[in-house]
Amino acid sequence: MRKMLDGVRLIEVAEWFFVPGAGTVLADWGVDVIKIEHPVRGDPLRGLIHSGMVPGAAGLNFFIENGSRNKRSVGLDLNAEEGRAVLYRLVERADVFLTNFLPAARKRLKIDVEDLRQVNPRLIYARGSGQGPRGPEADRGGFDAGSFWCRGSVAHMLTEPGKPPIMQRAAFGDTIGATFIAGGIAAALYHREKTGEPTVVDVSLLGTAVWLMAPDILAARLLGKELPHGDRSRAPNPLMNTYLCQDGKWLMLMMLTPVRHWEEFCKAIERLDLLERYPLPRWVDETVRQALVQELEQVFATRPRAAWIDRLLQFDTLHAPVQTPSEVLDDPQVKANNYLVDYVHPQHGPFQVAASPVQFDLESTEVRRVAPEMGQDTEQVLLEHGFTWEDIARLKDKRVIP
Repeated sequence: MRKMLDGVRLIEVAEWFFVPGAGTVLADWGVDVIKIEHPVRGDPLRGLIHSGMVPGAAGLNFFIENGSRNKRSVGLDLNAEEGRAVLYRLVERADVFLTNFLPAARKRLKIDVEDLRQVNPRLIYARGSGQGPRGPEADRGGFDAGSFWCRGSVAHMLTEPGKPPIMQRAAFGDTIGATFIAGGIAAALYHREKTGEPTVVDVSLLGTAVWLMAPDILAARLLGKELPHGDRSRAPNPLMNTYLCQDGKWLMLMMLTPVRHWEEFCKAIERLDLLERYPLPRWVDETVRQALVQELEQVFATRPRAAWIDRLLQFDTLHAPVQTPSEVLDDPQVKANNYLVDYVHPQHGPFQVAASPVQFDLESTEVRRVAPEMGQDTEQVLLEHGFTWEDIARLKDKRVIP
């Protein structure tokens, strides 16, 4: 991939995935991302798999590989005054500072906006939070399962009424929010280039959820009640629904405009009789739509999903298989577009990571360097910033760096 932001330097003082994920996207785009980690424990994400979060997982930490590729790692104790002095030296040459530390921690460590702008007045300061930078809970932390998934109404609207809230998948809101942070930083870099003014970039998990759930949230305001939960047996549009095929696999129909697709679809499934029995004007009647859904269930139960896809591809229809993660690995469109990036890890051999979604001139993400071990690049980075080997030895003796 072309390094669109080559020459930009970013200091990342952040843990887990929400905010570091933004650093990953920017590193893919060519930014020199220096990840600051505690010199003993590192980013707690490093221990997530081995602590039992993923039973049976061992060896390569895929969370870290996916989230820290193309970055460099510096081990640094920011609680020590000399550690902060080292950080300030790095910030002097940086374009962006990226963090998810809470306001109290930023103030205590003297790494808040005002502190770092004294070191580098042109510094863009980007921060991610659980609930946003203002309000009564601005100082409280938050993870995506809480601030994004539950508080943002995602869990409620995806859970069947009367059932316990379903849990999200790993880093679901984190990954989405990280992409917004990366976009915000890119915009801030452009603004500074045009005006000379640095900005503070804020993205929260709650704000990300409000944006994603806007149709439901705005409808609740306008209508005074919530939109109904999805019930496939009572689909408002039978051509926007899931159907179980003969082999137990599900197929999603996604035709937003029945006026355009209804006749073509009936030809595809070889049921022209449905055109006469279920003309579009009758679809305003919910009982008619329910009856049609039941008939389509019977139709799709007659063939395996692959056979239906082969048939539907011959006609002007929109559809998608409901795939498992294992099936995504073999999806021909995923392979053709390099949405999974192959590379060879020096210790673990062939591996894949997920490409960040943006491509420039059809070029996909490139793994230029594998995820670093904690503090792996400390000496090199310090030497680049004017420290001597004597300085490095002294910092090691004081356990400021690993």
